[in-house]
Amino acid sequence: MLVENIAYACLTKWCEKGKADKSVIRWINSDLTETDFSYLHFEAESNQIANTLQKMGIHNGDVVSVFLPRSPILISSLFGILKLEAMSCVLFSTLGEEALLDRLGNSETKIVITKNSLVRKIMAIKDSLPNLERILVVDTEEHKNDLVLSLAKLMEEAEGIFAYSHQTDSETPAFLQYTSGSTGKPKGALHVHGAILDIIQSFKEILQVEEGDIYWCTADPAWITGLSYGVFAPMATVTTQIQYSGAYNADNWLQILKDKEVTVWYTAPTALRMLMQEENEKFAIIQSNCLKRIYSVGEPLNPEIYFWGKKTFGQEIYDNWFQSETGSIMISNRPGLEVKPGSMGKPRSGIKPTIISDDQRPVAAGEHGNLAVQRGWNSMFRSYYKREDAYAEKFWGELYITGDLAYQDEDGYFWYVSRSDDVINTAGHLVGPFEVESALLEIEEIGDAAVIGVDDELLHKKIIAFVVTRNNLAWDKHLELKSRIYISNKVSTVATPAEFIPIEKIPKNQSGKILRRVLRALYEGKDPGDLSTME
Repeated sequence: MLVENIAYACLTKWCEKGKADKSVIRWINSDLTETDFSYLHFEAESNQIANTLQKMGIHNGDVVSVFLPRSPILISSLFGILKLEAMSCVLFSTLGEEALLDRLGNSETKIVITKNSLVRKIMAIKDSLPNLERILVVDTEEHKNDLVLSLAKLMEEAEGIFAYSHQTDSETPAFLQYTSGSTGKPKGALHVHGAILDIIQSFKEILQVEEGDIYWCTADPAWITGLSYGVFAPMATVTTQIQYSGAYNADNWLQILKDKEVTVWYTAPTALRMLMQEENEKFAIIQSNCLKRIYSVGEPLNPEIYFWGKKTFGQEIYDNWFQSETGSIMISNRPGLEVKPGSMGKPRSGIKPTIISDDQRPVAAGEHGNLAVQRGWNSMFRSYYKREDAYAEKFWGELYITGDLAYQDEDGYFWYVSRSDDVINTAGHLVGPFEVESALLEIEEIGDAAVIGVDDELLHKKIIAFVVTRNNLAWDKHLELKSRIYISNKVSTVATPAEFIPIEKIPKNQSGKILRRVLRALYEGKDPGDLSTME
């Protein structure tokens, strides 16, 4: 089946339809200065990038990674890659060297588009990246050497027009979205150009943005929410949107909501919990806001936050659920559907979720089980890149097994319970314990380590690291600081543990698997239960 190339659906088509000069993104900086960007801006700039990459030999199936903080050039780079029918891979700019190596190595990235301050991270691992051919730097005017080139200089020499096929096979690979695993390396969920059909359909059905609305999605494009609903969906539906490049700042966020007259706001429970910590007086600024509704995603929206947010902002908050693997919203609350605070809502049209037991049987209403979805929707990931074994494990026949535990009530609403594996959802980011543990074990003073997630009022789950020091070395503030810095640089600032707990021995079973339930019980002061399987 032929579909529109995502770049055409989001960009080129609207230039052809006479909307080239329409302001599609109002870009707000951390100091609240702003610039409007039109379709024509992104069209011309992405054409220059496509021409540049094509000249360097990038073609269908190659991977180009974008290792940048949120910025207009990130969006132009993304569409330039898609026009070539190459695969884009947008990475969090906070990734450390080890996490970056895992992703660039697995994807066999040929070119990385980045900024000057991040080049050192790539150079530190360059010898382990045999497929990496060029590093293109967006904020330098001159080439550094044959490997590190100025993208700005190359774009000056590139045409602002690029001829590409506006139609492509729906199964043509489009982008990789990396997600952490509980016991192994991060996996790249591969999505195809056909995903744009579900992204647009779900945006219209769930978020219901109308002409004249001002839309703001706070998610980074390196996260599936920020990519699908912060870039693709609004641009493909000619939605005027806000992009904010600063870090979380309550005063700035509230000022943006008021001054920019945001009507539809898509954010995360962590952000709402952070706002909830602020003084009540701050919210006086938005008492006369233009908000019509708020959406939340990334982790469960508990009833306490729901009721606080609804009271504070004066509008309904609609929680929804999807994953990097699903590519688009699958289950959601939305206008026209009564909200049950704490629930995920009901599936959107065409999506068939179910709850099944570990022996693959349907369970009764109210009974906890594995959340599964009938395969076949357009934005379903097509593989874990170069990890077909892991991909096959995600399916039981025609059912995609999400890795989440949930239940469905008598009215058809779904309710999230927990992850069925050990992946930690901290502030909406999925962190694999394996990555953090591996990094900790590289610190010479640490002999063994185990990582768990525990409930936290602000982050949903916070990361706790249990550490065994070598030679009975005393754990002190100096070693903790060293460990924090190392994890931040190696894995990510998001993956840095909230607490370090020294322990004599990590509890493991006879096959060597870490008994995380025992560590959770130890942390919470509870009975660890049956210990007969311990080594």
